Amino acid sequence: MEETVEVQELDKVVVRFSGDSGDGMQLAGNIFSTVSATVGNSISTFPDYPADIRAPQGSLTGVSGFQVHIGADIVYTPGDLCDVLVCMNAAALKTQYCHAKPGAAIIIDTDSFGPKDLEKAQFKTEDYLGEMGIDPDRVIACPLTTMVKDCLADSGMDNKSVLKCRNMFALSLVCWLFDRDLEIAFNFLRKKFAKKPAIAENNIKVIQAGYDYGHNTHSSAGVVRRIETKHKVPGRYMDITGNKATAYGFIAAAEKAGLKLYLGSYPITPATDVLHELSKHKSLGVTTVQCEDEIAGCASAVGASFAGALAVTSTSGPGLCLKSEAMNLAVIMELPLVILDVQRGGPATGLPTKSEQTDLLQALFGRNGESPMPVMAAQSPTDCFDAAYEASKLALEHMTPVILFTDAYVANGSGAFRLPNLADYPAIQPPYVPEELKGEWTPYMRAENGTRYWAVPGREGFTHILGGLEKDCKTGAISTDPENHHLMTELRAQKIANIPVPDLEVAGDVDDAELLIVGFGGTYGHLHAAMDRMRKAGHKVAFTHFRYINPLPKNTAEVLLRYPKVVVAEQNMGQLAGWLRMKVDGFCPAQYNEVKGQPFKIGELVDAFTELINK
Repeated sequence: MEETVEVQELDKVVVRFSGDSGDGMQLAGNIFSTVSATVGNSISTFPDYPADIRAPQGSLTGVSGFQVHIGADIVYTPGDLCDVLVCMNAAALKTQYCHAKPGAAIIIDTDSFGPKDLEKAQFKTEDYLGEMGIDPDRVIACPLTTMVKDCLADSGMDNKSVLKCRNMFALSLVCWLFDRDLEIAFNFLRKKFAKKPAIAENNIKVIQAGYDYGHNTHSSAGVVRRIETKHKVPGRYMDITGNKATAYGFIAAAEKAGLKLYLGSYPITPATDVLHELSKHKSLGVTTVQCEDEIAGCASAVGASFAGALAVTSTSGPGLCLKSEAMNLAVIMELPLVILDVQRGGPATGLPTKSEQTDLLQALFGRNGESPMPVMAAQSPTDCFDAAYEASKLALEHMTPVILFTDAYVANGSGAFRLPNLADYPAIQPPYVPEELKGEWTPYMRAENGTRYWAVPGREGFTHILGGLEKDCKTGAISTDPENHHLMTELRAQKIANIPVPDLEVAGDVDDAELLIVGFGGTYGHLHAAMDRMRKAGHKVAFTHFRYINPLPKNTAEVLLRYPKVVVAEQNMGQLAGWLRMKVDGFCPAQYNEVKGQPFKIGELVDAFTELINK
């Protein structure tokens, strides 16, 4: 008679996959998050990989991680610490154990914990568990490599290819622990390897073998955990990364505006995936050009904008610096352009695979002359779709370049994305020059809101020239007149200031909070979760988050000055706090700043904010 297995219902769980850069941890994590999203769980992921092109195998610097948080209800972050840690080798255990909860289950491949592996990972003894203070009862130790080789002994695959399937065995053990539906994983692999069906089927064979191993040995100590979705919203869902959602948002905006989409870009981590994704969609009217450098990428997008396309250029912090002259060309020509900045660690090359929010002041001020432009930031991987759509709408309707921030955490992370209905999105209506102005129109003639009319080349009677030299506000001819330059500077600034953006929304104890938490961009989930935890502990706390940074929402001063204590939390040394002090008279916030290349830890936020309240 088969032994029964207890099934526990959980609200949420955090799993972290870790191993060498070539061990396929990102793929294993992506499949597990896709399986979870497909059954309706809320998910949040955090890929954490090294900047080394290929560190020595088994070395401490070459460890790659992927953390996924799945929940029955909404989850805001990938979680501070994991409940299950998968370690494909000794170096992974050495570097990633700090991310595990005290009672976490640990899955290890004992075949990768030999004397040489332990030496590379700088263990001093062969008792690696004792050396790290790990209870052996929490460890699911199995000869994973050996079992994968046995499973694929008759497959005809070479040894190197067989070893690449080890990640699927680890994935299947996690699927066993949390009662995941393997058919979803099988479909994922068959689609991914559609042109190489033998590889797909061999990986599927390994997954089934690993799942059977977990079942037969009761690797979960006789307990299977299940996370049932509490609030199911009907619709079609997919697990989507921030970069892919951003690309789809641009496609949707171009479709809504009735325009072709043009992306001029140069590859740079972590923004390159936007270029990769958009290059797949020529059938949707998308043109992508991989240019010779960042300047050319932006300048080509300015040309595409002049020609009447929705023009986008994508980059990260170093590239934003290089694009500044071409961005200013769009400012003075008053052409629509979206500049996507996927922020990463700096300065210089810095931490190219890690996340920061350190480009804010560069976006606001990092150009010559008075060159105002809107700046906005996406809040989560799934929010990137809406943010890209809104940035495009703003650029097209107000004839201005717009900087859209994401960051490495948001861009590479993923969430369960409910496929939207484009009909529900607001119209995008560029200010095309009215036909009745033919004969009297000049290039800098403006609509009532101060926006320059857009005359797309090819319209009879609207031939014109734009360029980088200052123009006369009435004739459009080159002008060095001092009064005209001052007027044009004011007109460009007022156009940006006139852009209507939504008011700040305040969550939590709106009317009587002791502390207001303030942030922007990809820290949204961590700060919201910190507020929730503090309110459960009995504190009066409110939270507001800036999506639009320039221009600021009209109620900014009213919100920020309403509460006795305010803390601005950001992953830089105080750039948003400085901007808000500049724009709001009498605003003197406390600051919480980290520049670690890693997401905030909710527990650390709670401790710091609680200390502020108790002072």
